[in-house]
Amino acid sequence: MWAAQLLARYLEGKSYEIVLEHSRHVADLALDVARQLALPDSDCQFIEEAALLHDIGVCQVHAPALGLHGPHQYIMHGVLGRAILEKEGYPRHALVCERHTGVGLTCADIVRQGLPLPHREMCPETLPEQIICFADLFYSKKPGSLSTRKNSALVRQKLLPFGEDKVRVFDSWLARFKWSDHPS
Repeated sequence: MWAAQLLARYLEGKSYEIVLEHSRHVADLALDVARQLALPDSDCQFIEEAALLHDIGVCQVHAPALGLHGPHQYIMHGVLGRAILEKEGYPRHALVCERHTGVGLTCADIVRQGLPLPHREMCPETLPEQIICFADLFYSKKPGSLSTRKNSALVRQKLLPFGEDKVRVFDSWLARFKWSDHPS
Protein backbone atom coordinates (compact mmCIF):
# COMPACT_ATOMS: atom_id res chain seq x y z
CA MET A 1 0.00 0.00 0.00
CA TRP A 2 1.27 3.48 -0.85
CA ALA A 3 0.91 4.74 2.74
CA ALA A 4 3.40 2.17 4.06
CA GLN A 5 5.79 3.09 1.24
CA LEU A 6 5.52 6.77 2.15
CA LEU A 7 6.18 5.92 5.80
CA ALA A 8 9.31 4.04 4.68
CA ARG A 9 10.62 7.19 3.00
CA TYR A 10 10.74 8.92 6.38
CA LEU A 11 11.58 6.09 8.78
CA GLU A 12 13.95 3.17 8.57
CA GLY A 13 15.07 0.11 10.46
CA LYS A 14 13.77 -0.33 14.01
CA SER A 15 11.76 2.90 14.01
CA TYR A 16 10.00 2.00 10.75
CA GLU A 17 9.14 -1.48 12.02
CA ILE A 18 7.77 -0.14 15.32
CA VAL A 19 5.73 2.67 13.76
CA LEU A 20 4.39 0.44 10.99
CA GLU A 21 3.33 -2.31 13.40
CA HIS A 22 1.71 0.21 15.77
CA SER A 23 -0.03 1.97 12.89
CA ARG A 24 -1.27 -1.32 11.43
CA HIS A 25 -2.91 -2.19 14.77
CA VAL A 26 -4.47 1.27 14.93
CA ALA A 27 -5.69 0.96 11.34
CA ASP A 28 -7.21 -2.48 11.97
CA LEU A 29 -9.10 -1.29 15.04
CA ALA A 30 -10.20 1.89 13.26
CA LEU A 31 -11.50 -0.22 10.36
CA ASP A 32 -13.41 -2.42 12.81
CA VAL A 33 -15.11 0.71 14.17
CA ALA A 34 -15.79 2.04 10.67
CA ARG A 35 -17.37 -1.24 9.62
CA GLN A 36 -19.45 -1.36 12.81
CA LEU A 37 -20.77 2.07 11.78
CA ALA A 38 -21.31 0.85 8.19
CA LEU A 39 -19.18 3.64 6.73
CA PRO A 40 -18.77 3.65 2.95
CA ASP A 41 -15.73 2.04 1.35
CA SER A 42 -14.27 5.46 0.48
CA ASP A 43 -14.24 6.42 4.18
CA CYS A 44 -12.74 3.06 5.12
CA GLN A 45 -9.97 3.52 2.56
CA PHE A 46 -9.16 6.99 3.90
CA ILE A 47 -9.22 5.72 7.49
CA GLU A 48 -6.78 2.93 6.69
CA GLU A 49 -4.39 5.27 4.85
CA ALA A 50 -4.53 8.01 7.48
CA ALA A 51 -4.15 5.54 10.35
CA LEU A 52 -1.03 4.11 8.72
CA LEU A 53 0.41 7.63 8.41
CA HIS A 54 -0.78 9.23 11.66
CA ASP A 55 2.65 8.93 13.35
CA ILE A 56 4.88 9.82 10.39
CA GLY A 57 6.05 12.94 12.25
CA VAL A 58 7.97 10.84 14.79
CA CYS A 59 10.76 10.75 12.20
CA GLN A 60 11.80 14.19 13.51
CA VAL A 61 11.54 13.61 17.27
CA HIS A 62 13.94 12.45 19.96
CA ALA A 63 12.75 9.06 21.23
CA PRO A 64 15.77 6.74 21.59
CA ALA A 65 13.64 3.77 22.70
CA LEU A 66 12.07 3.90 19.24
CA GLY A 67 15.42 4.40 17.50
CA LEU A 68 14.64 8.08 16.86
CA HIS A 69 17.20 10.82 17.41
CA GLY A 70 15.61 13.91 15.89
CA PRO A 71 15.76 17.44 17.32
CA HIS A 72 12.14 17.81 18.46
CA GLN A 73 10.18 16.78 21.54
CA TYR A 74 7.82 13.82 21.08
CA ILE A 75 4.69 15.94 21.72
CA MET A 76 5.48 17.73 18.44
CA HIS A 77 5.11 14.65 16.22
CA GLY A 78 1.54 15.54 15.25
CA VAL A 79 2.32 19.01 13.89
CA LEU A 80 5.51 17.69 12.29
CA GLY A 81 3.49 14.94 10.61
CA ARG A 82 0.98 17.49 9.37
CA ALA A 83 3.78 19.50 7.74
CA ILE A 84 5.21 16.37 6.10
CA LEU A 85 1.90 15.18 4.69
CA GLU A 86 0.89 18.66 3.49
CA LYS A 87 4.24 18.85 1.66
CA GLU A 88 3.55 15.40 0.18
CA GLY A 89 0.12 16.55 -1.05
CA TYR A 90 -2.17 14.81 1.46
CA PRO A 91 -3.93 17.62 3.35
CA ARG A 92 -6.78 15.48 4.79
CA HIS A 93 -4.33 12.87 6.05
CA ALA A 94 -2.19 15.70 7.48
CA LEU A 95 -5.01 16.86 9.74
CA VAL A 96 -5.26 13.39 11.26
CA CYS A 97 -1.58 13.66 12.24
CA GLU A 98 -2.10 16.96 14.00
CA ARG A 99 -5.35 16.05 15.72
CA HIS A 100 -4.68 12.54 17.06
CA THR A 101 -2.88 13.27 20.37
CA GLY A 102 -4.88 11.87 23.28
CA VAL A 103 -8.49 12.77 22.47
CA GLY A 104 -7.21 16.00 20.93
CA LEU A 105 -5.55 19.10 22.30
CA THR A 106 -7.37 22.39 22.75
CA CYS A 107 -5.58 25.70 22.55
CA ALA A 108 -6.25 26.03 26.29
CA ASP A 109 -4.54 22.63 26.90
CA ILE A 110 -1.49 23.76 24.93
CA VAL A 111 -1.20 27.06 26.81
CA ARG A 112 -1.96 25.60 30.27
CA GLN A 113 0.60 22.81 29.86
CA GLY A 114 3.20 25.07 28.21
CA LEU A 115 3.50 22.70 25.26
CA PRO A 116 5.87 23.64 22.43
CA LEU A 117 3.01 23.66 19.92
CA PRO A 118 1.22 26.32 17.92
CA HIS A 119 -1.62 27.91 19.89
CA ARG A 120 -4.58 26.48 17.98
CA GLU A 121 -7.24 23.81 18.32
CA MET A 122 -5.91 20.33 17.53
CA CYS A 123 -8.97 18.19 18.22
CA PRO A 124 -10.37 15.62 15.79
CA GLU A 125 -13.34 17.12 13.95
CA THR A 126 -14.46 14.66 11.31
CA LEU A 127 -15.76 11.17 12.02
CA PRO A 128 -12.70 9.50 10.39
CA GLU A 129 -10.39 11.69 12.50
CA GLN A 130 -12.28 10.75 15.66
CA ILE A 131 -12.20 7.04 14.82
CA ILE A 132 -8.43 7.06 14.23
CA CYS A 133 -7.82 9.08 17.39
CA PHE A 134 -10.00 6.64 19.33
CA ALA A 135 -8.21 3.56 17.93
CA ASP A 136 -4.79 5.06 18.67
CA LEU A 137 -5.64 5.28 22.37
CA PHE A 138 -5.71 1.47 22.60
CA TYR A 139 -2.14 0.84 21.36
CA SER A 140 1.29 2.06 22.39
CA LYS A 141 4.56 2.22 20.50
CA LYS A 142 6.44 0.67 23.43
CA PRO A 143 8.67 -2.11 22.06
CA GLY A 144 7.46 -5.45 23.38
CA SER A 145 3.89 -4.17 23.82
CA LEU A 146 2.99 -3.19 20.27
CA SER A 147 0.31 -5.83 19.81
CA THR A 148 -1.19 -5.47 23.29
CA ARG A 149 -4.57 -3.76 23.12
CA LYS A 150 -5.47 -1.76 26.22
CA ASN A 151 -8.96 -2.09 27.61
CA SER A 152 -11.30 0.88 28.01
CA ALA A 153 -10.68 1.12 31.77
CA LEU A 154 -6.93 1.49 31.22
CA VAL A 155 -7.46 4.09 28.49
CA ARG A 156 -9.67 6.07 30.91
CA GLN A 157 -7.03 5.77 33.62
CA LYS A 158 -4.33 7.11 31.28
CA LEU A 159 -6.55 10.03 30.17
CA LEU A 160 -7.65 11.07 33.67
CA PRO A 161 -4.48 13.03 34.58
CA PHE A 162 -5.25 15.30 31.61
CA GLY A 163 -8.73 16.07 32.93
CA GLU A 164 -12.15 14.54 33.37
CA ASP A 165 -13.21 16.33 30.19
CA LYS A 166 -10.81 14.08 28.24
CA VAL A 167 -12.40 10.98 29.79
CA ARG A 168 -15.85 12.30 28.86
CA VAL A 169 -14.77 12.67 25.21
CA PHE A 170 -13.49 9.09 25.26
CA ASP A 171 -16.70 7.84 26.87
CA SER A 172 -18.77 9.66 24.26
CA TRP A 173 -16.77 7.87 21.56
CA LEU A 174 -17.32 4.51 23.26
CA ALA A 175 -21.07 5.12 23.06
CA ARG A 176 -21.06 6.62 19.56
CA PHE A 177 -18.91 3.84 18.13
CA LYS A 178 -20.87 1.14 20.00
CA TRP A 179 -17.54 -0.15 21.29
CA SER A 180 -17.13 -2.92 23.81
CA ASP A 181 -13.90 -4.48 25.03
CA HIS A 182 -15.65 -7.84 24.84
CA PRO A 183 -17.59 -8.04 21.57
CA SER A 184 -20.30 -10.66 21.55
